[in-house]
Amino acid sequence: MIIRDAGPEDLPGILAIYNRAIVTNTATFDLDEQTLEERTEWFSHYGGRYPIIVAEDGGEVAGYCYISPFRPKKGYDLTVESTVYIHEDHWGKGLARVLMDEILKRARTLGYHVVIACITGGNEASIRLHRRLGYELSGHLREVGRKFGEWQDVFFYQLNLDSPSPSSNCGKLDGKPED
Repeated sequence: MIIRDAGPEDLPGILAIYNRAIVTNTATFDLDEQTLEERTEWFSHYGGRYPIIVAEDGGEVAGYCYISPFRPKKGYDLTVESTVYIHEDHWGKGLARVLMDEILKRARTLGYHVVIACITGGNEASIRLHRRLGYELSGHLREVGRKFGEWQDVFFYQLNLDSPSPSSNCGKLDGKPED
């Protein structure tokens, strides 16, 4: 497995993973599959202060992760949002953790102060991952999205990057050490 910066050549793999999420789960509130042109436009907004990284396995994109602006106003410049998607063939193998560790390392290097994760209710795997990385629940918005004919809750998790590195939180949930 190779973790590296994403390039335009990765867009078909990124698109396939994202479109699969659109039609099968609530990780995104996009309702219509995207085209390669739409993903190319999306990709053009990243790089530099907003990296996108991929996990490559045998020449294929197994997952991707990125940070994006949290809000457009200047006062939020040092806060970003993290996002990670994994191809279903690689679920449960720890790949999301590897990608998140790398993107958080980059966020620290870039001088960000806080990283936010927006997680849909019921996505227990993502909640566990973020808690293990040191994110703390900071908000619960009820029935703010609608997908598959049902209202969806959204949870905001927050990581202060001035705290110890994510690896120091390994094995912890809710900030409490494991027994």
